[in-house]
Amino acid sequence: MSDAAFGKAPSLDDLAGLADAAFQALPEGFRKMAGDVVFRVDDFPAQEMLDELGIEDGFGLSGLYQGVDIGHRSDFGPAPGPSMIFLFRRPILDEWAEHGEITLEELVTHVLVHEIGHHFGLTDGDIDAIEMSVG
Repeated sequence: MSDAAFGKAPSLDDLAGLADAAFQALPEGFRKMAGDVVFRVDDFPAQEMLDELGIEDGFGLSGLYQGVDIGHRSDFGPAPGPSMIFLFRRPILDEWAEHGEITLEELVTHVLVHEIGHHFGLTDGDIDAIEMSVG
């Protein structure tokens, strides 16, 4: 779905469709490594999420990984809850509107891959270094 296909602001379902297409376009090995992570698209992050992260403005968070990253899981101890990747529609659309040189599909893919990186145990610095090396 191209940016031009949207006559109005993309809905939650539209963004979920873009996220699913972005995930399906990733290499098979990458998708398999992601395992059973659950993807969810909301308009904004919950206030509790923002408070936990010390973020005042909901537009300041376009995605979030929540769970125990795969590098820190253990067979000994309580089973972790489901790992979730949240994409936040309004902050993503706001960022897309500010940066006219990137398509919505590219931005959704970027946020999704960034959050999957956290699922793999990578820090923001690790992810930035990887992006700089390929970009």
